[in-house]
Amino acid sequence: MAKVVIIKFKGNCKPYYFTAGGFELTRGQGVIVETSRGLEYGTVVEPEHEAEVSTPLKPVVRIATEKDLQTVEYNESRRAEAMRICKEKVAARGLAMKIIACEFTFDGSKVIFYFSAEGRVDFRELVKDLAAVFHIRIELRQVGVRDETRLLGGVAPCGREVCCASCMPDFRKVSIKMAKNQGLSLNPTKISGLCGRLMCCLSYENEYYAGAFKKMPKIGASVGTPEGQGTVITTNMLNMQVRVKIEKEGSLFYRDFPVDQLTFRRSAQAEKEESESDEDDSDKIPEE
Repeated sequence: MAKVVIIKFKGNCKPYYFTAGGFELTRGQGVIVETSRGLEYGTVVEPEHEAEVSTPLKPVVRIATEKDLQTVEYNESRRAEAMRICKEKVAARGLAMKIIACEFTFDGSKVIFYFSAEGRVDFRELVKDLAAVFHIRIELRQVGVRDETRLLGGVAPCGREVCCASCMPDFRKVSIKMAKNQGLSLNPTKISGLCGRLMCCLSYENEYYAGAFKKMPKIGASVGTPEGQGTVITTNMLNMQVRVKIEKEGSLFYRDFPVDQLTFRRSAQAEKEESESDEDDSDKIPEE
């Protein structure tokens, strides 16, 4: 066990572990730490506490001063102009790339531009053009559609900020099977996020739904109930209930039963479909 503090950086919801370096730190406090990119400004999200770590941690260099905050604000104020210049240079070179975002390192020695493109882009001449303007190190990073959404942010179909930009440290594996387990329509407008891929939140309760799905009869299946044989109309995996259509004495009526009161047999075809869907780990939405 080691005493650590958890720090996050602007635009990144992933937590990083450091040692306090002898400082008394509080939640929300700004600090300067050493990272792979050099000195960076971060915010304490969890004060010093004990945790298991597998590698040596770097200490907090110092508590952020008013001058450090001014430096952060100055770097932020430069981003809009840097984006404008970069887009102009890209257009002048006729490069097939979309500039998404940029950021300056804390010490101002480097500017990083993030872009998306259909394929590989030769941006060597673009780097020279930008270096001639900014007179600092230039770095261009190509990102995918999911990273693009994380960088830009936005409001998800649920009405909240997209998970990848607000509360999800790393992208989770998402598959079509997760949507099937939850009984969701495979309509792209229903299960796709802003990035055009499957919504990350499909994975949040997948463990529960995967177990519940295997206990449920398929819609349209014939099942035995305490009131006779019937046909499954809908299933509710949260309540573990099944609505059944029963025909008796020339009349149709519908009843809800707990799944443990039903008798049914899953067909070999259904088991085969489940086995095949277990292998489907694509995060792309099927075409209609």
